[in-house]
Amino acid sequence: MKTERIGHSDVRFRRHGEGELAAVFVHGFLDDQYVWDDMISVLTTSGLEWVTLELAGCGDRTEASGPFDYDRFAAEVGSVTAALGKDFVMVGQSMGAAVAELVAAGQPERAAGLVLLNPVPLAGTLLPDEVIDRFRSLGGDPAAQRAVRTQLSPSWPEAELDRLVVSGARIRAEVVRDFADCWNTGHPAGRRHSGFEGPTLVVRGDDDGFVTEELLGQHVTPRFRSVHSVSVGEAGHWVHIEQPARVAGHIDDFLTGVFPSGRGTASETLPAQGWTNAFAARSSDAFGEAFAADVVLEASALTRPVKGRDQVKQVMGTASAIYESLAFTQEAVQGHRTYLEWEATAFGGVRLEGVTILTRDESGRIVRAAIHHRPLDAVKRFSSELRERLRGEVEAELFHQG
Repeated sequence: MKTERIGHSDVRFRRHGEGELAAVFVHGFLDDQYVWDDMISVLTTSGLEWVTLELAGCGDRTEASGPFDYDRFAAEVGSVTAALGKDFVMVGQSMGAAVAELVAAGQPERAAGLVLLNPVPLAGTLLPDEVIDRFRSLGGDPAAQRAVRTQLSPSWPEAELDRLVVSGARIRAEVVRDFADCWNTGHPAGRRHSGFEGPTLVVRGDDDGFVTEELLGQHVTPRFRSVHSVSVGEAGHWVHIEQPARVAGHIDDFLTGVFPSGRGTASETLPAQGWTNAFAARSSDAFGEAFAADVVLEASALTRPVKGRDQVKQVMGTASAIYESLAFTQEAVQGHRTYLEWEATAFGGVRLEGVTILTRDESGRIVRAAIHHRPLDAVKRFSSELRERLRGEVEAELFHQG
């Protein structure tokens, strides 16, 4: 591990390992760069460098002067990713997730992916004064900080909780107020679709009463073009500290899809990840890599099954391009089968929901995919759109006629 600095500034970053690609981690409110250490220690993706740093006002930068806002944070983290000189994935937690998104959107030519852990909306939480004042007043009050942390996360490792309470109490009171105002007020970029259009993973702790499933569904996931969401049990707002191994597993799977050479081969990856990453890429070839040669596709948008890798990947590549947004909300695995629940929009905001069942063979490739859409009117419209887009390439009788 080595530490480097940006020019003559106080922006320093730690570099772990070596690789042609990087994963850059941004901590959240009242935290420091060391919150990532336990989780990074159990990540298994090879060929990547792990990079951590501290936002101005936190950790070893408590003497930094303002401003303390998203533009300043994104500019400083962006200077780190630029200094790395390689493609990267951004990983951020809570308000750090907003910073990670801004950096990825600002450097789309090298930002390969985005991981958001219990993200606050980039547009802000817009809490009323009596609620946000509680957070604004946490500076210099370790007992209050401990109470907030334990309220929002039920499964804290005691030693790390003690360490972060000490670290957070060192942050100046005026800095804490500015941080709270920053994530509560938000950034103008959060009021429109995300400027980052690449693959995005959203991870939420089931017991987080602050970043709720409803908050994510209304103000976070719909903003991304290619998003996959997962939930982690027995964890709250600091999911990466409470369940580091499980979160690391989700990030490893995501990185495998973003950087296929980093871990295993296409046949070794989980079918769900190959499937969701293919949706993120909106590519027929990406679907083809996940399929066995004799794969069968069944769907409520089809009048009969489609068989064979070439036709199935063509249909799925075209179908993925119809969606305006798509979020995988739940995932379960039983033996060779994976069950995915998802929500999507198409046709100018028409909502669709459904369940996909994937069956894989011994090598890990998908041999059967069954996609169940709803509601019926939207399914018929989706099928008709598929027929039109595939006219002359796939027989029209496979689709509903109107």
